[in-house]
This record gives sequence, structure tokens and C-alpha cells, in this order.
Amino acid sequence: MTVTISRLYDDYATASQAVRDLEAAGLRAEDVSIVASNADNWYRDDRSGRTARVDRDHDGTDDRAEGAETGAGIGAVVAGAAGLLAGLGIIAIPGIGPVVAAGWLASTAAGVVAGGAVGGIIGALTQAGVSKEDAHVYAEGVRRGGTLVSARVPDAERSRYEAIFDRSAVNIRERGEAYRKEGWTGFDPNAAPYSAEQARRERDTYAQSGANRPL
Repeated sequence: MTVTISRLYDDYATASQAVRDLEAAGLRAEDVSIVASNADNWYRDDRSGRTARVDRDHDGTDDRAEGAETGAGIGAVVAGAAGLLAGLGIIAIPGIGPVVAAGWLASTAAGVVAGGAVGGIIGALTQAGVSKEDAHVYAEGVRRGGTLVSARVPDAERSRYEAIFDRSAVNIRERGEAYRKEGWTGFDPNAAPYSAEQARRERDTYAQSGANRPL
């Protein structure tokens, strides 16, 4: 029997490290999924089907090339990506906009959207066993610039994998409460996607407050 574990991270770099740690711990790439905001256009698909541009530092140079040259920093992280992270692509999710995604959850969300269901990512998460309340917070977190990682794990090993997830994940209960204090009532698939500046401000707010403690 398998169970689904999902966690929100404030940035792609932290989430991608969690993915690598999960794979290193024994999870197959096909059992892990990642959905990351692309509000600030850090991932740019050249639409050729062969390559994609990754420029999170916005210096005009593909970070993977920089990583190959320097062996450190953001570029090295991307250059070293394997497994699930090697299959990233862009899909559009109503209420979030373009996201960089890979894995089974992304495929399910895309299928729900194609089928005309409202809130593709909410439907995908609830189908996977995530509570509706948590699904709304996860979706809103991605809309605001975050990254969602989900994995199907053996029930008997749930605690071991949760420990890996929780090293640097957002405390979803506290984050949901913070959203509600702003007047937020739930994820709206008709809402306008966040701009690059809004996403950066959101990340900076929680980075400065330290409000990203794990569960």
C-alpha cells in the first residue's frame, strides 16, 4: 500500500534538493512529482523539444552552462539534476499560470485541466488523497511563487520519507493561517497569476520572517 506525501517549499532550489534526497533514499523518479512556479521566468522553453533555458539569476546566461564552468552555485545544482528533474517541462494551470513541472502529479493536473474540470491542481491533489483544505493552501503557495513536491511512498516507510520532506518544507498549517489573515478564503482558479515582482516579494516576506518551519 502506498500513501501520498506533499510538501510546499518557498523556492525551487530547496524543493529540487528535496527531490534529489528522496531519490537518493530509494524512491523511484516515477513516484515523485514537482510543480514549481515560473512567475519570474527562471525556466524558458525554446519550444524545439530539445533544450530549455534555465536562468534563475537573470544574467542572460543559461545557469547550467555557468555551473559547468564554475562547478558551484545555482548552475551546478541544475547541471547535477538527474532522475525526475531531468524531465522538467512547462504546463499552464488555471489560477497559477505557467509552471515548471515533472512527474505523475503534473500529468494528472494537466489531464484534469484538459477535461475541463475547475482547479486542475486541486483535483489532482485530492485524487491523490490530499485533504481539500491542504490542497487549496498548496495550490495558493505555488501561485505565490512556491514549489510543490509530492511523492507516493510505501505506507510502512512513511515516517522515513516524511523526515526527508520536512527538513526545509513550509509549515502548511501556519502558511494557510497567514494567508487567511490577509483575507484569503481559498485557491481561485480564475485569479490572475502572480507577477515576477509579486512572487519575489512573497518569498522575501517569509524568508525574512522565518515563517517556513517544517511541520
